[in-house]
Amino acid sequence: MYDPHSSTEPTEMDAAVQSGAIHAALEGIVTIDEAMHIVMINPAAQRMFGQPAAQLLGQDLSVLIPGALRELHKAHVQKFMASEVAERPMRERGQLMGLRADGSVFPLEAAICQVEASSKLGGHRYFTAMLRDVSNEQKLAAQVDHLNRRMRMLFDLLPVAIWITEGESVVYANSACARLFGVAQRESLTGQSIYALLHPATHEQVREKVAHALASEDEVLPMHGKIARHDGSSRDVEMVVAALPDHSRTLVQMVLSDITKQSQERRALLASRRTLRDLAASLVDTREEEQRRMARELHDELGQRLTALKLELSALEGTETPCVPSARTQSMIRMVDDTMAATRRISMDLRPLMLDDLGVNAAIEWLAHEYERRAGLQVSLRCDPLPDQLPQKVLTALYRIVQEALTNIVRHANATRVAISIVHTGSSIELRVEDNGAGFPEQPLRVPGKSFGLIGIRERVLMLGGELSLGNLPGGGASMVVKLPMSGTDSTGEPLDSAESLLQLLAGAAPFDTLS
Repeated sequence: MYDPHSSTEPTEMDAAVQSGAIHAALEGIVTIDEAMHIVMINPAAQRMFGQPAAQLLGQDLSVLIPGALRELHKAHVQKFMASEVAERPMRERGQLMGLRADGSVFPLEAAICQVEASSKLGGHRYFTAMLRDVSNEQKLAAQVDHLNRRMRMLFDLLPVAIWITEGESVVYANSACARLFGVAQRESLTGQSIYALLHPATHEQVREKVAHALASEDEVLPMHGKIARHDGSSRDVEMVVAALPDHSRTLVQMVLSDITKQSQERRALLASRRTLRDLAASLVDTREEEQRRMARELHDELGQRLTALKLELSALEGTETPCVPSARTQSMIRMVDDTMAATRRISMDLRPLMLDDLGVNAAIEWLAHEYERRAGLQVSLRCDPLPDQLPQKVLTALYRIVQEALTNIVRHANATRVAISIVHTGSSIELRVEDNGAGFPEQPLRVPGKSFGLIGIRERVLMLGGELSLGNLPGGGASMVVKLPMSGTDSTGEPLDSAESLLQLLAGAAPFDTLS
């Protein structure tokens, strides 16, 4: 249709173009005259109302309007005709309804405009309405609204707290979320900033997670944090952050689980295990001190007495006392020699005196020679000179770890060669033990009944704040690497994994019980 304000009259070409456009239009188009009679209706409108043009042309417009609304609609149209307005959307007058041929009523959206015909046609005014059937849209809207209500109901019944945010504001929170924050109504959370509800220590991490979730829509990001409840208290929560698939990519869903009780129990458990480790460390120190005392007494008291006895027997051997045969005297001297050797061995097994007198390098060197002599191992040893002020507990741990490692190799590895190295760099000492044996199983610390020695090594290392690494060499054999801080201070706070760890640690090692 041409511009109603134009002073030029349409040509036949214009009329043809307009007619073709009207006929092909997807929207319904109905034209009426000043008497409100239908003078034109396009195919889309005919399908919309379920009537052909032949039945509608010349009819009053009211045949397309439900009976109860005809007078109201007629008044609106007449008012528009009397106005100076060229066009107007009909939705401004409220809901517009249409009447199909089968009697059914459906909602419409309409816009009306007036057109003045050419003077050649008498100069009459016509009014054209552009119509759109919105019944399907309303059905879809009703279905979406129903689904939204069901979804909200489902979310509201979930036992875990859920909120949805847009930007920094909460746009939805379920009942569990209200209970978590200690408010009576979940609606009281809506509109608040999430950062007013989260503990300040959590803000930066939440911002990072939200930004990352919006950047990668399919990713679900867990995190731990704290919330600030309505009563001023805080709760530990586990949050899962995920972006919702909206077109603007601004909606984020957060699922919050209250883990305060679990956190408290974990802290209590860690404190209990830390206390247990401190007790184990104290008992280990006490045991080492007792073994030092026993070794010293064996060496000083029993060893000296046996030496004196041997000297007396040797002096007796040189006399010609007829009541003591020489052969018997020599037998007693050999028995004393064997007893002295056993005393030295027991003393060294308890605690080698050279560890205190000559240092850990000499003690480990003696230990390596003993295993070479008594177990047939070829032991290569490299020990860097260690600082003079190294704590005694670090020296003792190095010796005991090497002792236990060699014992495990003899018992389980079926190895023939062992390489031991001790080096130090700055603030730590590294002990490395490698062999050419069968290697470690897949989880060496969890082999039932066979991992107590390694557990004992691990606990010694952890009590001193060190690190233990177990692995296998590419060419075969096992590798154990221990790193200990020179301060000998436990700064890790790692818990004991089980009561077996402590029991094995307190039981101590018996390194030569199968090698005598």
